[in-house]
Amino acid sequence: MKGNRIMSAANEALAVATHGEAPAPSGGKSAAKDKGGKTVKRLRPPAAKSVGWALVQAARLHRARIGDRLAELDLFAGQEQVVQALAAAGSMTMGDLAATLRVRPPTASKTISRLAALGFVERRAEAGDGRIVRVRLTETGFAKAAAIERIWDEVEAELLEDFDNKERRRLRKLLRRVARNLAEAAGVTGHEEADAEIDGEADDEDEALLEAGATV
Repeated sequence: MKGNRIMSAANEALAVATHGEAPAPSGGKSAAKDKGGKTVKRLRPPAAKSVGWALVQAARLHRARIGDRLAELDLFAGQEQVVQALAAAGSMTMGDLAATLRVRPPTASKTISRLAALGFVERRAEAGDGRIVRVRLTETGFAKAAAIERIWDEVEAELLEDFDNKERRRLRKLLRRVARNLAEAAGVTGHEEADAEIDGEADDEDEALLEAGATV
């Protein structure tokens, strides 16, 4: 069921990105015909030819593709960020984890509870101070982290198929400029570029994904 929903979202995003319109709903009359059966040309949304529109559609398709692959690991989109953060840090307090992911502590706590129930993470009181709880990956969690890296590499290859190295570097640079421009316009601080990396700000959608994964 989850995979079907993801594929449906991906198909809709692809149709909109390609034609500026969503596919007609199955089982009913085509939205491209009027009551008399005559073909009616659909109007594209006003922003369909903008760079922002293309960027949003590409992001939706990428998120759907990543989500579909993560489902194979019993993970929801957003939860992989927690696994990756813990794989890099070794162990973290709940406060540090929430700060790293730029989400509210209750969101991080719910996500950790979900991952702990799956056996991917474990919580332990810090030696010498039982009030501090540290979270770390289990062996299963580290295996998941490695699998997540493979998934990102594979989807990256799909994303950039037929792009040469020069085009890939150019696209990466342009997207960083886009992110910087939007961050400056919104007054977001801490969004600094550093050679081959740029720090991304987690948005409400990222937090919503973590919330959804924690409650399912």
